[in-house]
Amino acid sequence: MKQLIAAMSMAAMVLFANYALANTNNQEMTKATAQANTKLRLNQASVEQLTAVPGLGQVKAQAVIDHIAEHGAIKSEAELTKVKGIGEKLAARVAQYVSFD
Repeated sequence: MKQLIAAMSMAAMVLFANYALANTNNQEMTKATAQANTKLRLNQASVEQLTAVPGLGQVKAQAVIDHIAEHGAIKSEAELTKVKGIGEKLAARVAQYVSFD
């Protein structure tokens, strides 16, 4: 009888732990999804905001700002490659975090 009670207690703890972990993962996924859906507007961004984008440091962020000032808005990933120091690979990486509107 003691073994049955112990086994049932263990089963209940395992089920509760799984439920708690499932809720935690769900909340983390919701936060990650929200962050992924909120992209930085490239053409309105400041140098400080652009430096937060993976792959863009201070120099390349300033190059983006200068390019926009000289040539107008960047409307696509392909146009982003026209910025000095930004090639296709970096443009593809940056495009994940920015919008071109």
